[in-house]
Amino acid sequence: MQLFYNPELKQSDKKFFFDKNESRHIIKVLRKKKGDKIFITNGLGLLFNAEITFENQTACEVSILSSDYQKPKKNKIHMAVAPTKLNDRFQWFIEKATEIGVDIITPIFCHQSERKILKEERFKKVLIAAAKQSLRPHFPVLQKAISFEKFISEKHFESRFIAHCQNSPKKPLKTLILSNKDTLVLIGPEGDFSPKEVQMAEDKGFQSVSLAKQRLRTETAAIVACHTIQLSND
Repeated sequence: MQLFYNPELKQSDKKFFFDKNESRHIIKVLRKKKGDKIFITNGLGLLFNAEITFENQTACEVSILSSDYQKPKKNKIHMAVAPTKLNDRFQWFIEKATEIGVDIITPIFCHQSERKILKEERFKKVLIAAAKQSLRPHFPVLQKAISFEKFISEKHFESRFIAHCQNSPKKPLKTLILSNKDTLVLIGPEGDFSPKEVQMAEDKGFQSVSLAKQRLRTETAAIVACHTIQLSND
């Protein structure tokens, strides 16, 4: 099964045209023909069964045969992660976290962050491609980058954690996850969170946690946390 994406699709739609990029992928790359059946999602839970009615590399037309709404999972995973110095590492995190089952990703700028500018459009494309590849009818949300201080001051899930490497009391994340709760985890930059940031987060109700005995890179730590939560919710 291959999954295609159009965010504008509604359950009442009977037909529509894909844009140039998706049309070229369907007709030229995948060699789909008129009469072929394909599956499409709008990324918001709707899964469409459609038939190609006009094979064109710039405007492929499909007719909607049926649609079905897939309920979202009960417990959301929110990863707030400091962007890595190298864009490709943060891009890798977005791709793999999407495949694992993350629901919300928020880039956060911390005191020791080395990157302050993000290629958000590129990251969104990576997220969409990963969601399609992993057949997700509900696509994750990539939120706008925000400062650490502002982020922790906002209202968040009841179950929220900050992972860091400082020598202070903390428990393994896997022992604290509640399977019936939405979960948020903060992951710091290459230089880790500052002691002040850890204290600020704890004052806002975040619990300090560890992810492994060994020291992990930012993007690895984020994936470990995401996977740990997903396993606990399965």
